[in-house]
Amino acid sequence: MANDTVSVSNVTFAPSCINNWHTHSGSCQVLVGVSGRGYYQIWGQDPVEMKAGESVTIPEGTKHWHGAAGNSWFQHLSIMSKGAGTTWLEPVDQNVYSQLK
Repeated sequence: MANDTVSVSNVTFAPSCINNWHTHSGSCQVLVGVSGRGYYQIWGQDPVEMKAGESVTIPEGTKHWHGAAGNSWFQHLSIMSKGAGTTWLEPVDQNVYSQLK
């Protein structure tokens, strides 16, 4: 935790590890690439590659997923308001994910 209002988590994904689709309530989510290579995808948009030093802001309530590329570890910071909620949804279509390089 960064302070009483902001939560910062350092998350590491093994190669080919991604999370399910999900949304956040009570906060946007800022992802900051720290090392390796990964992806995020916002529902209805194409997946986007992320590398160290790159960041994205996922608006509150937006369905999305993120995780590592198939051949790389990926580490990112997740920055959200303290107390924000996460609603976990369905798995990412593995046929779509496996086509990412």
